[in-house]
Amino acid sequence: MTSTQETRDAEALMPEAVIDDDMIASMQAKVGVDLRIDHSVNNEEATRIAVTKFAGGIGDINTLWTDPARGIASDYGAPVAPPSFVIGCFSGIQFGWPGLGSFHCSTQANFHKPVYWGDKITASCKYEGFTGPKPSNFAGKTVTDHFLNTYVNQHGEVVAEITWQVMNFERASARSRSTGEAKKPDLVLPHPWTAEEIERVEQRVLSEKPRGEIPRYWEDVEVGDALDSLTKGPIGLTDEVAFIAGGGTPIPRLKAHAASLMDYDAHPAWTFRDPVLGSAEPIYAVHYNQAAANAMGVAFQYDVGFQRQCWQTQLLTHWIGDAGWIIDCDAQYRGFVYLSDVVELGGEVVEKLVLDSGEYAVKVKTFARNQRGGDVMPGHATLALPTREGASPVALRARS
Repeated sequence: MTSTQETRDAEALMPEAVIDDDMIASMQAKVGVDLRIDHSVNNEEATRIAVTKFAGGIGDINTLWTDPARGIASDYGAPVAPPSFVIGCFSGIQFGWPGLGSFHCSTQANFHKPVYWGDKITASCKYEGFTGPKPSNFAGKTVTDHFLNTYVNQHGEVVAEITWQVMNFERASARSRSTGEAKKPDLVLPHPWTAEEIERVEQRVLSEKPRGEIPRYWEDVEVGDALDSLTKGPIGLTDEVAFIAGGGTPIPRLKAHAASLMDYDAHPAWTFRDPVLGSAEPIYAVHYNQAAANAMGVAFQYDVGFQRQCWQTQLLTHWIGDAGWIIDCDAQYRGFVYLSDVVELGGEVVEKLVLDSGEYAVKVKTFARNQRGGDVMPGHATLALPTREGASPVALRARS
């Protein structure tokens, strides 16, 4: 057997550790710390190109975000970015628990102000502590981290706050428990689509349009109304690359050659050795490299948590139209969205209400179902809608 063949037959290996008292004490000492995030900031200014790349990277076709004339004509009064653009400035950070694997498992977002083209966004991230350890069916023991991201513009205004949680797990246990995952009869990876099935999916994707300039008035909405659907997939490698190029992740930023090796030399836990190419790769490669995903205890490459969050936000902005506003939204990431999967997002109105602020709003419940019928992202949102009398939610938040 040649050395090349030996390399190809090898498995990717990542550092493996178990949760012990010393590890817990070390992390307890970090609770409340404002983390250094310079290496994970992707955008600091909402330039035309930055906003356009981000919108393209999440697959958002609403020209409100890319056509300055649309922005000027809207209640925003100027070219504007999608609310989730802050995730393209800074999303998350790889932090603590050396030797454990991790999955982003849930997010809660609050949007306060629009981000306009030209705005300068300063992000910060606070480690708010962890819960656990507790036993897990997936992997021996787990602990869940809690983080708070705050985004401030050049005027000192908080434009958004995002709290997010990461489940950390013992990799060795996860790998031993997931070896048979790909052999389950209902989980064939990649998914074996027929040409006709793919054509139907892509026709559905092309038919889904944002509401845009047509106001969705609060008076016209009823409890039980369905949200307009939004479809993603079949998800491919370029979808993941586009999300990276748009600034969505990674944690930390991807680098090449000496620049990456210097980082990996200083932070060995950030990397693993690709068994086929022999290259040093970032742990983030689990989203596009099968060997990395397998080393993490997962059968196939899978999507990014914040990427999924951007899909939910897009679902909401498509439905509310240009004059509506997402006050808050939350989502849980259940199971994996594998490359080759198709995900249909939707939801329904569960409550109409008038907020203490006097704004007219609806509460909605959202879902994201894959082709196997699983809801991979249940969530909720509070949406402010325009009324036929009075200023729109966007006009109330627009910069004067």
